Amino acid sequence: MKFYGITGIAYKLIRSYLDDRYQRVTMKDSTSNKLFSTWEHVKHGVPQGSVLGPLLFLIYINDLPLTLNKVASSILFADDTSIIISNTNPEEFKTSINTIMTEINNWFMSNFLTLNFNKTKFLQFLTKKNKEIEIQIIASNSIRTNINSTKYLGLIIDSQLSWGEHISTLTSKLNKACYAIRAVKSCMSLDVLRSVYFSYAHSAISYGIIFWGNTHCSTNIFKVQKRIIRIITNTGRRDSCRELFKQLQILPLPSQYIFSLLVFVNKNKELFLTNSEIHDINARYNHDLHLPFTSLKLVQKGVLYSGSKIFNCLPLSIKALSDDTKRFKTTLKSYLLKHSFYSLEEYYQCQ
Repeated sequence: MKFYGITGIAYKLIRSYLDDRYQRVTMKDSTSNKLFSTWEHVKHGVPQGSVLGPLLFLIYINDLPLTLNKVASSILFADDTSIIISNTNPEEFKTSINTIMTEINNWFMSNFLTLNFNKTKFLQFLTKKNKEIEIQIIASNSIRTNINSTKYLGLIIDSQLSWGEHISTLTSKLNKACYAIRAVKSCMSLDVLRSVYFSYAHSAISYGIIFWGNTHCSTNIFKVQKRIIRIITNTGRRDSCRELFKQLQILPLPSQYIFSLLVFVNKNKELFLTNSEIHDINARYNHDLHLPFTSLKLVQKGVLYSGSKIFNCLPLSIKALSDDTKRFKTTLKSYLLKHSFYSLEEYYQCQ
Protein backbone atom coordinates (compact mmCIF):
# COMPACT_ATOMS: atom_id res chain seq x y z
CA MET A 1 0.00 0.00 0.00
CA LYS A 2 2.91 2.33 0.66
CA PHE A 3 3.97 1.80 -2.96
CA TYR A 4 0.67 3.38 -4.07
CA GLY A 5 1.02 6.31 -1.68
CA ILE A 6 -1.16 5.07 1.19
CA THR A 7 0.64 6.28 4.32
CA GLY A 8 -0.03 7.83 7.71
CA ILE A 9 -3.31 7.25 9.51
CA ALA A 10 -4.96 5.58 6.49
CA TYR A 11 -2.14 3.04 6.29
CA LYS A 12 -2.29 2.31 10.03
CA LEU A 13 -6.06 1.92 9.91
CA ILE A 14 -5.97 -0.63 7.06
CA ARG A 15 -3.04 -2.46 8.64
CA SER A 16 -4.88 -2.79 11.96
CA TYR A 17 -7.87 -4.11 9.99
CA LEU A 18 -5.74 -6.88 8.40
CA ASP A 19 -3.26 -7.74 11.18
CA ASP A 20 -3.73 -10.51 13.77
CA ARG A 21 -6.80 -12.08 12.22
CA TYR A 22 -7.86 -15.68 12.83
CA GLN A 23 -10.31 -17.86 10.96
CA ARG A 24 -11.87 -21.31 11.14
CA VAL A 25 -14.21 -23.47 9.02
CA THR A 26 -17.74 -24.36 10.12
CA MET A 27 -19.75 -27.14 8.49
CA LYS A 28 -22.62 -29.53 9.21
CA ASP A 29 -22.35 -33.33 9.22
CA SER A 30 -24.98 -35.80 7.96
CA THR A 31 -27.06 -35.32 11.13
CA SER A 32 -26.94 -31.50 10.89
CA ASN A 33 -24.54 -31.19 13.81
CA LYS A 34 -22.11 -28.29 13.47
CA LEU A 35 -18.43 -29.13 13.20
CA PHE A 36 -15.65 -26.61 13.74
CA SER A 37 -12.01 -26.57 12.76
CA THR A 38 -9.40 -25.04 15.04
CA TRP A 39 -8.69 -21.34 14.85
CA GLU A 40 -5.73 -20.57 12.59
CA HIS A 41 -3.78 -17.35 12.12
CA VAL A 42 -4.38 -15.66 8.74
CA LYS A 43 -0.96 -14.97 7.27
CA HIS A 44 -2.11 -13.68 3.89
CA GLY A 45 -5.35 -12.46 2.30
CA VAL A 46 -8.35 -10.39 3.28
CA PRO A 47 -11.58 -11.28 5.15
CA GLN A 48 -14.05 -12.90 2.75
CA GLY A 49 -17.43 -11.22 2.42
CA SER A 50 -16.08 -7.85 3.58
CA VAL A 51 -16.78 -4.57 1.80
CA LEU A 52 -13.08 -3.70 1.63
CA GLY A 53 -12.05 -7.16 0.41
CA PRO A 54 -12.52 -6.64 -3.37
CA LEU A 55 -10.83 -3.22 -3.29
CA LEU A 56 -7.82 -4.51 -1.34
CA PHE A 57 -7.55 -7.49 -3.72
CA LEU A 58 -7.52 -5.19 -6.76
CA ILE A 59 -4.76 -3.12 -5.17
CA TYR A 60 -2.85 -6.33 -4.45
CA ILE A 61 -2.91 -7.54 -8.09
CA ASN A 62 -2.66 -4.09 -9.66
CA ASP A 63 0.93 -4.62 -10.86
CA LEU A 64 0.15 -7.89 -12.71
CA PRO A 65 -0.38 -6.14 -16.10
CA LEU A 66 3.03 -4.50 -15.80
CA THR A 67 4.57 -7.97 -15.73
CA LEU A 68 2.74 -9.03 -18.90
CA ASN A 69 2.54 -5.90 -21.05
CA LYS A 70 5.97 -6.39 -22.63
CA VAL A 71 4.72 -9.49 -24.43
CA ALA A 72 0.90 -9.29 -24.36
CA SER A 73 -2.14 -7.18 -23.51
CA SER A 74 -4.05 -7.97 -20.34
CA ILE A 75 -7.62 -7.25 -19.26
CA LEU A 76 -8.52 -7.49 -15.56
CA PHE A 77 -12.04 -7.72 -14.18
CA ALA A 78 -12.09 -8.54 -10.45
CA ASP A 79 -10.32 -11.91 -10.19
CA ASP A 80 -10.74 -12.77 -13.90
CA THR A 81 -7.69 -12.02 -16.04
CA SER A 82 -7.62 -12.28 -19.83
CA ILE A 83 -4.30 -12.23 -21.69
CA ILE A 84 -4.30 -11.39 -25.40
CA ILE A 85 -1.30 -12.44 -27.48
CA SER A 86 -1.14 -11.36 -31.12
CA ASN A 87 1.50 -12.64 -33.54
CA THR A 88 1.33 -13.84 -37.15
CA ASN A 89 4.50 -15.90 -36.79
CA PRO A 90 3.67 -19.37 -35.33
CA GLU A 91 7.08 -19.85 -33.67
CA GLU A 92 7.09 -16.39 -32.10
CA PHE A 93 3.51 -16.99 -30.98
CA LYS A 94 4.54 -20.18 -29.16
CA THR A 95 7.52 -18.42 -27.60
CA SER A 96 5.30 -15.59 -26.37
CA ILE A 97 2.90 -18.05 -24.72
CA ASN A 98 5.73 -19.86 -22.92
CA THR A 99 7.18 -16.53 -21.79
CA ILE A 100 3.79 -15.41 -20.48
CA MET A 101 3.23 -18.64 -18.54
CA THR A 102 6.68 -18.36 -16.96
CA GLU A 103 6.10 -14.71 -15.99
CA ILE A 104 2.66 -15.48 -14.55
CA ASN A 105 3.91 -18.39 -12.46
CA ASN A 106 6.81 -16.30 -11.13
CA TRP A 107 4.46 -13.42 -10.26
CA PHE A 108 2.02 -15.75 -8.49
CA MET A 109 4.78 -17.37 -6.45
CA SER A 110 6.23 -13.99 -5.48
CA ASN A 111 2.80 -12.78 -4.32
CA PHE A 112 1.78 -15.95 -2.42
CA LEU A 113 -0.97 -16.78 -4.89
CA THR A 114 -1.82 -19.92 -6.86
CA LEU A 115 -2.96 -20.05 -10.46
CA ASN A 116 -6.19 -22.05 -10.82
CA PHE A 117 -5.11 -24.02 -13.86
CA ASN A 118 -8.39 -25.95 -14.01
CA LYS A 119 -10.17 -22.68 -14.83
CA THR A 120 -7.48 -21.49 -17.24
CA LYS A 121 -8.59 -21.63 -20.89
CA PHE A 122 -6.63 -21.22 -24.12
CA LEU A 123 -8.55 -19.96 -27.15
CA GLN A 124 -7.12 -19.11 -30.58
CA PHE A 125 -9.02 -16.60 -32.71
CA LEU A 126 -9.00 -17.69 -36.35
CA THR A 127 -10.39 -16.66 -39.71
CA LYS A 128 -11.54 -19.24 -42.23
CA LYS A 129 -8.21 -18.97 -44.06
CA ASN A 130 -6.02 -19.34 -40.96
CA LYS A 131 -5.04 -22.71 -39.59
CA GLU A 132 -4.94 -23.44 -35.90
CA ILE A 133 -1.46 -23.43 -34.39
CA GLU A 134 -0.92 -26.69 -32.56
CA ILE A 135 0.40 -25.95 -29.10
CA GLN A 136 0.18 -27.39 -25.60
CA ILE A 137 0.47 -25.26 -22.47
CA ILE A 138 2.05 -27.14 -19.60
CA ALA A 139 1.98 -25.79 -16.05
CA SER A 140 1.47 -27.25 -12.58
CA ASN A 141 1.75 -30.76 -14.07
CA SER A 142 -1.33 -30.06 -16.20
CA ILE A 143 -1.75 -29.68 -19.96
CA ARG A 144 -4.01 -27.19 -21.67
CA THR A 145 -4.84 -27.39 -25.38
CA ASN A 146 -6.86 -25.07 -27.56
CA ILE A 147 -10.64 -24.94 -27.01
CA ASN A 148 -13.33 -23.86 -29.47
CA SER A 149 -15.25 -21.56 -27.15
CA THR A 150 -15.33 -20.20 -23.62
CA LYS A 151 -17.68 -18.15 -21.45
CA TYR A 152 -16.34 -14.76 -20.38
CA LEU A 153 -18.38 -12.24 -18.37
CA GLY A 154 -21.63 -13.79 -19.53
CA LEU A 155 -20.70 -13.96 -23.24
CA ILE A 156 -19.80 -17.22 -25.00
CA ILE A 157 -16.87 -16.39 -27.26
CA ASP A 158 -15.89 -18.84 -30.00
CA SER A 159 -12.67 -19.06 -32.00
CA GLN A 160 -14.17 -17.51 -35.17
CA LEU A 161 -16.25 -14.89 -33.38
CA SER A 162 -19.39 -16.21 -35.06
CA TRP A 163 -21.38 -15.89 -31.79
CA GLY A 164 -23.41 -18.93 -32.82
CA GLU A 165 -23.08 -20.74 -29.49
CA HIS A 166 -23.86 -17.59 -27.51
CA ILE A 167 -26.98 -16.88 -29.58
CA SER A 168 -28.10 -20.50 -29.25
CA THR A 169 -27.84 -20.25 -25.44
CA LEU A 170 -29.59 -16.87 -25.45
CA THR A 171 -32.41 -18.24 -27.64
CA SER A 172 -33.03 -21.01 -25.12
CA LYS A 173 -33.12 -18.44 -22.30
CA LEU A 174 -35.59 -16.23 -24.18
CA ASN A 175 -37.83 -19.21 -24.96
CA LYS A 176 -38.16 -19.73 -21.19
CA ALA A 177 -39.02 -16.04 -20.77
CA CYS A 178 -41.56 -16.46 -23.58
CA TYR A 179 -43.19 -19.38 -21.74
CA ALA A 180 -43.26 -17.44 -18.44
CA ILE A 181 -44.92 -14.39 -20.04
CA ARG A 182 -47.50 -16.62 -21.74
CA ALA A 183 -48.27 -18.29 -18.38
CA VAL A 184 -48.95 -15.01 -16.52
CA LYS A 185 -50.52 -13.07 -19.39
CA SER A 186 -54.13 -13.75 -18.38
CA CYS A 187 -53.77 -12.18 -14.93
CA MET A 188 -51.66 -9.12 -15.76
CA SER A 189 -52.27 -5.78 -17.43
CA LEU A 190 -50.44 -4.65 -20.55
CA ASP A 191 -48.22 -2.28 -18.53
CA VAL A 192 -47.19 -5.06 -16.15
CA LEU A 193 -46.46 -7.43 -19.05
CA ARG A 194 -44.30 -4.73 -20.60
CA SER A 195 -42.37 -4.46 -17.32
CA VAL A 196 -41.98 -8.25 -17.26
CA TYR A 197 -40.59 -8.07 -20.81
CA PHE A 198 -37.95 -5.54 -19.80
CA SER A 199 -37.01 -7.59 -16.73
CA TYR A 200 -36.70 -11.00 -18.36
CA ALA A 201 -36.23 -10.47 -22.11
CA HIS A 202 -34.81 -7.00 -22.73
CA SER A 203 -32.04 -7.36 -20.14
CA ALA A 204 -30.86 -10.57 -21.83
CA ILE A 205 -31.21 -9.21 -25.39
CA SER A 206 -29.36 -5.95 -24.77
CA TYR A 207 -26.41 -7.51 -22.90
CA GLY A 208 -23.38 -7.61 -25.22
CA ILE A 209 -25.56 -6.90 -28.26
CA ILE A 210 -22.92 -4.59 -29.78
CA PHE A 211 -20.78 -7.70 -30.35
CA TRP A 212 -23.30 -10.23 -31.69
CA GLY A 213 -26.21 -8.07 -32.90
CA ASN A 214 -24.82 -7.76 -36.45
CA THR A 215 -24.37 -11.49 -37.12
CA HIS A 216 -26.62 -13.63 -39.32
CA CYS A 217 -27.53 -15.82 -36.30
CA SER A 218 -29.11 -12.83 -34.55
CA THR A 219 -32.26 -13.32 -36.65
CA ASN A 220 -33.10 -16.23 -34.32
CA ILE A 221 -33.23 -13.82 -31.39
CA PHE A 222 -35.37 -11.39 -33.40
CA LYS A 223 -37.90 -14.17 -34.12
CA VAL A 224 -38.27 -14.97 -30.42
CA GLN A 225 -38.56 -11.27 -29.58
CA LYS A 226 -41.43 -10.87 -32.06
CA ARG A 227 -43.11 -13.96 -30.62
CA ILE A 228 -43.00 -12.38 -27.14
CA ILE A 229 -44.45 -9.12 -28.50
CA ARG A 230 -47.35 -11.06 -30.08
CA ILE A 231 -48.02 -12.85 -26.78
CA ILE A 232 -48.05 -9.56 -24.85
CA THR A 233 -50.43 -7.92 -27.33
CA ASN A 234 -52.51 -11.07 -27.91
CA THR A 235 -52.11 -10.93 -31.69
CA GLY A 236 -51.81 -13.68 -34.28
CA ARG A 237 -48.58 -15.40 -35.21
CA ARG A 238 -48.71 -13.99 -38.77
CA ASP A 239 -49.56 -10.41 -37.77
CA SER A 240 -46.91 -7.75 -38.36
CA CYS A 241 -45.13 -6.57 -35.22
CA ARG A 242 -43.78 -3.24 -36.50
CA GLU A 243 -46.68 -1.15 -35.21
CA LEU A 244 -46.82 -3.25 -32.03
CA PHE A 245 -43.21 -2.35 -31.26
CA LYS A 246 -44.11 1.32 -31.67
CA GLN A 247 -47.20 1.04 -29.46
CA LEU A 248 -45.27 -0.71 -26.68
CA GLN A 249 -42.30 1.67 -27.05
CA ILE A 250 -39.96 -1.30 -27.45
CA LEU A 251 -37.08 -1.34 -29.91
CA PRO A 252 -36.90 -4.26 -32.38
CA LEU A 253 -33.63 -6.18 -32.16
CA PRO A 254 -31.90 -4.40 -35.11
CA SER A 255 -32.92 -1.01 -33.69
CA GLN A 256 -31.73 -2.03 -30.22
CA TYR A 257 -28.39 -3.01 -31.77
CA ILE A 258 -28.12 0.41 -33.45
CA PHE A 259 -29.05 2.19 -30.21
CA SER A 260 -26.60 0.26 -28.00
CA LEU A 261 -23.77 0.59 -30.52
CA LEU A 262 -24.23 4.35 -31.01
CA VAL A 263 -24.38 4.92 -27.25
CA PHE A 264 -21.09 3.02 -26.99
CA VAL A 265 -19.55 5.12 -29.80
CA ASN A 266 -20.68 8.36 -28.17
CA LYS A 267 -19.28 7.34 -24.77
CA ASN A 268 -15.96 6.16 -26.19
CA LYS A 269 -15.09 8.82 -28.76
CA GLU A 270 -11.40 8.42 -28.02
CA LEU A 271 -11.48 5.01 -29.73
CA PHE A 272 -12.67 6.52 -33.02
CA LEU A 273 -10.98 8.89 -35.49
CA THR A 274 -12.69 11.50 -37.67
CA ASN A 275 -11.79 12.00 -41.35
CA SER A 276 -10.25 15.39 -40.50
CA GLU A 277 -7.76 13.61 -38.21
CA ILE A 278 -6.67 11.38 -41.11
CA HIS A 279 -6.19 14.03 -43.83
CA ASP A 280 -6.11 17.84 -44.20
CA ILE A 281 -8.46 18.04 -47.17
CA ASN A 282 -11.45 20.30 -46.51
CA ALA A 283 -14.13 17.81 -47.57
CA ARG A 284 -17.86 17.52 -46.96
CA TYR A 285 -17.49 14.52 -44.67
CA ASN A 286 -14.60 15.82 -42.56
CA HIS A 287 -16.49 15.42 -39.29
CA ASP A 288 -17.66 11.90 -40.05
CA LEU A 289 -15.92 9.00 -38.33
CA HIS A 290 -13.18 7.40 -40.38
CA LEU A 291 -13.92 3.87 -41.60
CA PRO A 292 -10.93 1.56 -41.01
CA PHE A 293 -9.76 0.07 -44.31
CA THR A 294 -10.50 -3.65 -44.35
CA SER A 295 -11.97 -6.21 -46.72
CA LEU A 296 -12.49 -8.79 -43.96
CA LYS A 297 -16.20 -9.27 -43.25
CA LEU A 298 -15.45 -10.23 -39.66
CA VAL A 299 -13.85 -6.82 -39.06
CA GLN A 300 -16.59 -4.97 -40.95
CA LYS A 301 -19.16 -6.46 -38.57
CA GLY A 302 -17.07 -5.47 -35.55
CA VAL A 303 -17.72 -2.60 -33.17
CA LEU A 304 -15.21 -0.09 -34.59
CA TYR A 305 -16.18 -0.44 -38.25
CA SER A 306 -19.95 -0.87 -37.80
CA GLY A 307 -20.05 1.79 -35.12
CA SER A 308 -18.36 4.33 -37.39
CA LYS A 309 -20.56 3.49 -40.39
CA ILE A 310 -23.82 3.59 -38.43
CA PHE A 311 -22.85 6.86 -36.68
CA ASN A 312 -22.07 8.50 -40.03
CA CYS A 313 -25.60 7.68 -41.26
CA LEU A 314 -27.29 9.45 -38.36
CA PRO A 315 -29.35 12.58 -39.11
CA LEU A 316 -27.28 15.73 -38.59
CA SER A 317 -29.66 16.93 -35.86
CA ILE A 318 -28.79 13.88 -33.72
CA LYS A 319 -25.06 14.01 -34.49
CA ALA A 320 -25.04 17.60 -33.25
CA LEU A 321 -26.10 16.36 -29.79
CA SER A 322 -23.13 14.02 -29.36
CA ASP A 323 -21.55 16.31 -26.74
CA ASP A 324 -24.67 16.04 -24.58
CA THR A 325 -24.89 12.34 -23.72
CA LYS A 326 -28.34 12.47 -22.10
CA ARG A 327 -30.01 14.39 -24.94
CA PHE A 328 -28.19 12.26 -27.52
CA LYS A 329 -29.59 9.03 -26.01
CA THR A 330 -33.11 10.42 -25.61
CA THR A 331 -33.30 11.84 -29.15
CA LEU A 332 -31.70 8.74 -30.68
CA LYS A 333 -34.16 6.43 -28.94
CA SER A 334 -37.14 8.54 -30.07
CA TYR A 335 -35.83 8.43 -33.64
CA LEU A 336 -35.43 4.63 -33.56
CA LEU A 337 -38.83 4.08 -31.90
CA LYS A 338 -40.47 6.22 -34.58
CA HIS A 339 -38.96 4.26 -37.47
CA SER A 340 -38.76 0.81 -35.81
CA PHE A 341 -36.03 -0.47 -38.14
CA TYR A 342 -36.11 -4.17 -38.93
CA SER A 343 -32.62 -4.25 -40.49
CA LEU A 344 -29.48 -2.18 -40.98
CA GLU A 345 -30.38 -1.82 -44.66
CA GLU A 346 -33.60 0.00 -43.67
CA TYR A 347 -31.58 2.28 -41.40
CA TYR A 348 -29.00 3.12 -44.10
CA GLN A 349 -31.73 3.93 -46.62
CA CYS A 350 -33.56 6.27 -44.22
CA GLN A 351 -31.35 9.33 -44.76
